[in-house]
Amino acid sequence: MNDDARDDVARRDFGAPPFKADEALVQLRRALRALGGLTERGQQFEWKGRPVVALAADGAQLQVRLARRLAVNPDWESRTLKNGAEVRRFGDDVKQRVARWRESDE
Repeated sequence: MNDDARDDVARRDFGAPPFKADEALVQLRRALRALGGLTERGQQFEWKGRPVVALAADGAQLQVRLARRLAVNPDWESRTLKNGAEVRRFGDDVKQRVARWRESDE
């Protein structure tokens, strides 16, 4: 491979865009509101008056907590989200738990 070919490959081979925690937080909050059933109170979301999700931006990452079970004082599962894939996975986990809570209410 000559130098020109290497330069072409180097220009096309770029990494993922940097993770913007503030923008990801806004998008995640919007997605949680769209689920329905969750009520936003400050940096937390509640299900029928019980806290179930807590969100916070911490520099270049998000600090999130998800309730393992519905309770007034829940047992929290804490996570640090550092990229878009982790944010999407967290959103999917919340969606699954909301579906489970809906089924248990019926």
